[in-house]
Amino acid sequence: MAFPEDVLTEDEHVVLHLHPHWKALIRPVLVLVLAVAAVVAGWLLLPDGSGGTIALYVIAVVALALVLWLALWPFLVWRTTHYLFTNERVLLQQGVLSRNRRDLPLTRINDHAMNQRFVERLLGCGTLTIESAGERGQSVLHDVPGVDKVQTKLYELVEAHHDKHSLGDGEMREILADMSEGKSLRDQP
Repeated sequence: MAFPEDVLTEDEHVVLHLHPHWKALIRPVLVLVLAVAAVVAGWLLLPDGSGGTIALYVIAVVALALVLWLALWPFLVWRTTHYLFTNERVLLQQGVLSRNRRDLPLTRINDHAMNQRFVERLLGCGTLTIESAGERGQSVLHDVPGVDKVQTKLYELVEAHHDKHSLGDGEMREILADMSEGKSLRDQP
């Protein structure tokens, strides 16, 4: 499911759009393979007759239930989890049947840190923790692919947003000079 573009403001554009790392799909794929293997083994190995047919149906129903619960549902959760980084904010959205979304304006991000365990370093993912000013404080993004590059990009976005919306030294001097010239012109008769 694609992230809806209508949640973006007029001048906002997407810099990064990520789902959790593909490692979240390892267990669902294994469950699917094992379920298919169990049904095929039952079909090949169970004796012909009503007892074998009933046993095969039981195996198939159990396999289907496990696939729905342990394979399809985690896949849907993975697919509907979005980590969206724009030039104005970080949007975190998740939910299959219901939806939760959190917006973190770049102006409110105070700190961000990444953490990678050994296996995560091998797979190229990790956890990104974003601290923001507000009620909720921390947002933890688990299994972020390329977490080191994402953290660097987030730093660049925060700095660029700060630079865009704040005055530099030269601009401040110019404003003060214009203001003092305006005062001196008003003070003259």
